[in-house]
Amino acid sequence: MPGPVNPVCLRFVQAMILVCFPGVNIMCSAASAEDVYMPIPADDWRLVTDNVMGGVSNGVLRRVQEDGKECIRLSGEVSTANNGGFIQMALDIDNPVAMKATAYDGIRVNVYGNAEQYNMHLRTQDLRLPWQAYRKTFSATATWQQIDLPFNSFMPYKTTARLNVDRLKRIGIVAIGREFSADICVGSLGFYRH
Repeated sequence: MPGPVNPVCLRFVQAMILVCFPGVNIMCSAASAEDVYMPIPADDWRLVTDNVMGGVSNGVLRRVQEDGKECIRLSGEVSTANNGGFIQMALDIDNPVAMKATAYDGIRVNVYGNAEQYNMHLRTQDLRLPWQAYRKTFSATATWQQIDLPFNSFMPYKTTARLNVDRLKRIGIVAIGREFSADICVGSLGFYRH
C-alpha cells in the first residue's frame, strides 16, 4: 500500500496540471493556497488635512468602539474651497516592516464606514513631493468588512516611479476630491498573501 502523499509534491503536480490544462479545476484541500497575514503595528495614526496648503477641510481622529470593535475613527468635512479637498489618517511605516512587504500580495484593512468612497495612499522613499502617491479607491460600507487591496492595483499619482513596496514609508486612509462628510473606522491593517 502506498504511503501518504507529500503535500509539496502534490502542489507541484497540481501546478503542472493547471499549466497544461488551464480549464481543469482541481479540488484538493492539501494543495489549496494558504492565506498568510502579517499585522502592521497601527497605534500611531495621525491626522493630516488640507489646512497645510491653505484648504479649509476639518477632521478629527479618535479611538472608539464601533459595533463592538475597537478602532481608529477619521471623521470630518471635506471641502474643496481654497484649492483644498482632503482629510487623512496617516501611518508611518518602519523600514524593517517595509522590507517584509515584498513577500506579500497587498494590504488588508478592516473598515467600517458611512457608505462613501475613500482612498488608500501609499508613499515610498522614492517620492519627494507631498502630493505624490500610489492610490487605490475603495468603499467603506456601514458594516465591518475586510478589504484586500493588491499592490499591483495601486495607481501612481503625479509620479512615473514604479511602486517599490520594500521602500514603503507611509500608508494613508484619505477622504478626498469632493465635498462630503467623512466617517470611517479602521479596525486593523496588515499585509496579506494568498
